[in-house]
Amino acid sequence: MSIPTATTTDTGYAGLAGLMTRMTGDEKHAPAATSTLDVLWVLYDRILRVRPDRPDDPDRDRFLVSKGHGPMALYAVLAAAGFLDPSELDGFAEFGSRLGHHPDRTLVPGVEISSGSLGHGLGLAVGTALGLRAGGRGARTIVLVGDAELDEGSNAEAVQYAGRAGLDGLTAVVIDNGSATHGWPGGIAARFAVEGWATVDADGRDHEELYRALTAPHDGRPLVVVAHVEPKGSH
Repeated sequence: MSIPTATTTDTGYAGLAGLMTRMTGDEKHAPAATSTLDVLWVLYDRILRVRPDRPDDPDRDRFLVSKGHGPMALYAVLAAAGFLDPSELDGFAEFGSRLGHHPDRTLVPGVEISSGSLGHGLGLAVGTALGLRAGGRGARTIVLVGDAELDEGSNAEAVQYAGRAGLDGLTAVVIDNGSATHGWPGGIAARFAVEGWATVDADGRDHEELYRALTAPHDGRPLVVVAHVEPKGSH
């Protein structure tokens, strides 16, 4: 079965700022949220084959948010895409709300993994991509990670294995806002390239550049898109 690309509502990109202002109480993670906003918009507006009326369709693309701190941008985009009623945003992180400070896959439609403990999403994405390939499904697996997460050792193993396994159904999007403690000699893209990944650097605020990067050919290899954004100083 073919699933159409997610269609966002008439809220539009310009309306996302208003949706985000409806969520208060986690201002310390505002930079973490805003750094992902443009990538999230391009994914849901033009890339992901997902739909709110069939969030568990076995042929859907899998989008894993490893960068789970400050999920306000994710919730705003999910509301714009029809997965959430915008009115839910007003109760963000309140008692009884399903919209917590970290997204919960058991509560929020469209959320594939519970996250917030950084460093786990890339490994989970590798396993997801392997499972889809073994099952003969053409669905794509895309994982959103932060540059600081790459300091975690589990990511090195995931990068190595995905390259060796030729997981061309896997795309990692790394939000590079300069927050990594140790960094990567030669840059993030070079770290993935040496392990056999196709790599593309992109302006993390430029929608057309992000779209071209996310649709770049990478036959037989996983793809990493390094999205460079400001401001610095958040996961």
